Amino acid sequence: MEHTEELIARQLREGREEAYAYLFSHHYAVLCHIAEGYVHDSFTAETIVGDTIFHLWEVRSELEISTSLRAYLAQSVRRRCLDYLKSRQCRQEKAVRKCSLEQLPAVQYLCSDDYPLGRLLEKELEEKITEAVGKLPEKCRRVFCMSRFEGRCNEDIARELAISVSTVKYHLATALSFLRGELGKYLVILLILGI
Repeated sequence: MEHTEELIARQLREGREEAYAYLFSHHYAVLCHIAEGYVHDSFTAETIVGDTIFHLWEVRSELEISTSLRAYLAQSVRRRCLDYLKSRQCRQEKAVRKCSLEQLPAVQYLCSDDYPLGRLLEKELEEKITEAVGKLPEKCRRVFCMSRFEGRCNEDIARELAISVSTVKYHLATALSFLRGELGKYLVILLILGI
């Protein structure tokens, strides 16, 4: 049986399972190698490739391939890898933001009954942070508060404020740089205490 790209694409559209099996036998290993280059995890790479080929089977009746089959599959795998990485980054950003100041070991020690002065330092630090954030330019302050206090990821903020993700990152970098300058002595104390 001759396996030209046109024949395989036609067989896929017709729902022929041998065409589906051909995709796995001739493209799976290369596609896994491409995916692993993005996600750096063989299990995730294999999952992404399997999902990509399965999706191709699901939409087989509308299949329109203008490039080579391998190029089409490679592009689909790349897109899925980038979507996966964006999603993972967004989840990681949310997880980091959920870690409140009170959960940090040094702050827990300072706030314990063994260290009553800690309560005063915590209150003073909270006031200084509020004061410093209040000095940020309005758009920068809004982006920073959405990111750090509401736990929103960059993509969500960009969508809501109708700005690019790059602009969100710029505002966050600006805010953090400004706050480092404003709160420098407090951050040094916290670092010395083991945060």
